[in-house]
Amino acid sequence: MPSANEYRIKAAELNALGKDEPDQLARSNYINLALAYLRLAEQAEKNAATDIVYETPSSNLQHHQQQQQPQPDNKKHT
Repeated sequence: MPSANEYRIKAAELNALGKDEPDQLARSNYINLALAYLRLAEQAEKNAATDIVYETPSSNLQHHQQQQQPQPDNKKHT
């Protein structure tokens, strides 16, 4: 996954392309893409700052879980 700085570099490239683009629609598209990459950079920074830790359940919790009881065989014997 790209880093925040990589997203910013791409945003700067798109912004530069937009400034040099004579066609108004294409220029607008480049600028909008650049802004989207800046938002991705912000999200990448938030994601990098978030630590997710998974802890396995303790053995005490496993003993409190309901256990399945054997079911009687309902087949008729002939």
